Amino acid sequence: MILSDWDIRVYIEKKLLVIKPLYNDAIRENGVDLRFGNEFCRFKKGYGLIDTRSTSVGDFLECSVVDKGFTINPLEHVLATTEEWIELPNDLIGFVNLRSTFARYGLYIPPTVIDAGFKGQVTIEIIGGGLPVKVYPGQRFIHVIFARTSSPVYKPYSGKYQYQRGVAPPKPDR
Repeated sequence: MILSDWDIRVYIEKKLLVIKPLYNDAIRENGVDLRFGNEFCRFKKGYGLIDTRSTSVGDFLECSVVDKGFTINPLEHVLATTEEWIELPNDLIGFVNLRSTFARYGLYIPPTVIDAGFKGQVTIEIIGGGLPVKVYPGQRFIHVIFARTSSPVYKPYSGKYQYQRGVAPPKPDR
């Protein structure tokens, strides 16, 4: 079942769902809008092979903290973080969607799910469209739809991205 704005407010009031900071315009009809943080990473051009078992993150990403905007170039893949820290209880998952305004600018994000039990800032991959697009920290850019699981999950999320702050680059599988 997808949570309504009423349900989301109840989860937050009972401190079952944590979103900090929580802006007045964040809770929408059927989800929550999250904002760009100020850290962005772009993939270096011409790096070569990325080995998912051993490549060091520093080898293929250039990260920066910005306050005056960040340009996403055509067809470029970048990583961005949310300003907000979130904590999901063991009976909610979040489906992440790009806000339609940014899709209309030509940006795209791959399907992304926030697992039950996750705690941290959310790292999102953004793919550029046909033209450069400048985005700014503090802009609402993703919409998270929360769905209640049929029962609390047996094993809440405790993976390698738990408690992430800022952009969390890929961590090799070992």
